[in-house]
Amino acid sequence: MPNRDCSNLTFLTVVSLGVISLVWGGTLWAEEPIRLLGDPLLSLRAYLDADGDWAELPEQGFATVPLTAGQAHAAREALVAAHRQRLTESRRAEHGARLIEIDGLKMKYDVRVFGERPEAGHSLYLSLHGGGGAPPRVNEQQWENQKGLYQLDEGLYIAPRAPTDTWDLWHQAHIDHFFARLVENMIALEGINPDRVYLTGYSAGGDGVYQVAPRMADRFAAAAMMAGHPNETQPLGLRNLPFTLHVGENDSPYGRNQQAQAWKEALAKLRRQDHEGYEHWVEIHAGKGHWMDRQDASGVRWMGKYTRALTPQRVTWLQDDVLQNRFYWLAVPPEQARARQLIIVTREANRFEIQRCDAEQLTILLRDDFVDLEQPIEITFQGQTLFAGRVERTIADLSRTLVDRGDPQAVFMASMTVTVPPAEPLPAAPQP
Repeated sequence: MPNRDCSNLTFLTVVSLGVISLVWGGTLWAEEPIRLLGDPLLSLRAYLDADGDWAELPEQGFATVPLTAGQAHAAREALVAAHRQRLTESRRAEHGARLIEIDGLKMKYDVRVFGERPEAGHSLYLSLHGGGGAPPRVNEQQWENQKGLYQLDEGLYIAPRAPTDTWDLWHQAHIDHFFARLVENMIALEGINPDRVYLTGYSAGGDGVYQVAPRMADRFAAAAMMAGHPNETQPLGLRNLPFTLHVGENDSPYGRNQQAQAWKEALAKLRRQDHEGYEHWVEIHAGKGHWMDRQDASGVRWMGKYTRALTPQRVTWLQDDVLQNRFYWLAVPPEQARARQLIIVTREANRFEIQRCDAEQLTILLRDDFVDLEQPIEITFQGQTLFAGRVERTIADLSRTLVDRGDPQAVFMASMTVTVPPAEPLPAAPQP
């Protein structure tokens, strides 16, 4: 500091973007990182108040400072409130217009409200229309039909209009982005309950449920497929998502009835092998064709029994050809995600066992209602310990997982990334 007589002068302390600035007479005299105060929460609040870049937040020095459980809870509350305010301001127009635009594609949607709003917020039901590869007017008519197809006791019933008119109108990669943004908007602007989001669809919309439900299973509480066919998708990723199928006995085009029977048998086998997973109900409606005379509405009611299980004891993650980099409490580097990649991890208390991992690196997301972060975490693979030790809570993990989903319930406060060695081949079978 310059050698001046400052006995009669007043200093102004300005806190901004994680730095304390000492200003006198309009001149900046000194800057010190706010971490010297010993409280990363002050830095976080200053960063948020100054409208700092959310993408750069995890790289700030204060974001990597270890947090206590109480600090992590306070940081989460501050982040969630700021994120909600940010979305409320930036997405108010698209929410009011009931129209989302991403990369030149547009998805409009209809919203109908049923019942009184519960204290935790309304449930949300996404209902996908049929049609497919047809002129726009046909898909418009199918959308109009879907708007009133089901009635709810409680919830927001949202019927989106597919952004395209192709045969695979609900299969394509952009659909995941539209659904994620729509749910994120409904959390921030309507206060829906993120743990009670459901997916259903009829005909081509049912095709979409077959595809979307396994690859976005951790976004939903349950899913109901009506009168569709699965194409190439498989049920393995539905381990923690209650799933119901409804198809007419005589609905033979595209093999819908045969595929429903095959999935009934496959889900039953998975359930026998894993008694805690693969909750399902398959109903093949006797005497019915493609139109089931609304008997399928029982599947929508069935979904409402379930609340999302975001931290299950076992995760089975089978990548689709539309790739994800996060699934429940697992994540992989985006550049390592590839089609048909399989990862299976189980947890018992603070111990994680990687049973199968087709990625080179795997991140396990952690939080206090899932593990005891005051105690060491152990991660093993084929009897080899990949990590053993304490994992710290940080603002970086809180902010990354919040921005990734825009879902306050899906926020994690700690993480550990391990490199998974190639699996050892099984011993050769003895020769006769």
